Amino acid sequence: MLRIPRALTVAGSDSGGGAGIQADLKTFSALGVYGMSAIAALTAQNTLGVRGIVEIDPEFVSMQIRAVVEDIGVDAVKTGMLSSAAIVSRVARDFRELGIEKVVVDPVMVAKSGDRLLRQEAIDTVVRELLPVALVVTPNLHEAAALTGLEVTDREGMEEAARRIRDFGPRYVVIKGGHLAGTPMDLLYDGSRFFEFVNRRHATPHTHGTGCTFASAIAAGLAKGLTAEDAVAGAKEYITGAISRGLAIGGGHGPVHHFFDLYRKAGIDFK
Repeated sequence: MLRIPRALTVAGSDSGGGAGIQADLKTFSALGVYGMSAIAALTAQNTLGVRGIVEIDPEFVSMQIRAVVEDIGVDAVKTGMLSSAAIVSRVARDFRELGIEKVVVDPVMVAKSGDRLLRQEAIDTVVRELLPVALVVTPNLHEAAALTGLEVTDREGMEEAARRIRDFGPRYVVIKGGHLAGTPMDLLYDGSRFFEFVNRRHATPHTHGTGCTFASAIAAGLAKGLTAEDAVAGAKEYITGAISRGLAIGGGHGPVHHFFDLYRKAGIDFK
């Protein structure tokens, strides 16, 4: 009997369904991976912004992780919104103690609406404790700047930020260049080489959940046994399709369409 690949997301819940835990589980399902979750924070959120955040006790976050790993097992893990230094530290400790190696860290700091999702004082804990246990880390330009103290606005800045972030411990660094002027470009750095992923920009405001979805797609690829390079390439193709079919839901930034390919094959089109 074939065993379905298993992926765990440790992140915040988005009540609007476009990002966070909800986006992660949709991505896992769309890519043929069994998804599990450990909720680190609750948000009262919609397409317009975040109305409130409730952090989960770090020990209960740990209890969720261990309940899943000790029974079902995991082939890869993705982290998203962890909110506080205490949660970051507890999660990193669990990964070390449980021997989880395929960890994708999306260092979520600020929501699409501009609301802060990671306390400022927790950034140092991400650098010191979480990045050393990561296989892949996926900061955008703003997150790369916050992690390194550099100004990251062009290709040269992305390369230097990638080098510095890799020195913190992760094996692979993906600097997301969606905020670059002109053509969007992501860079993957493996410690010796840079791999460039260039795509055309889609003129849509409906990009809520792009970072969560991209990182989860990488984790899904790793769970299925792909190399990090192939997992990133596949995730880039998937998120590009999801953005191109973004959903006009709500009055603000609508979500990307996680099941765009399934709907296409079923002849369903909201455009």
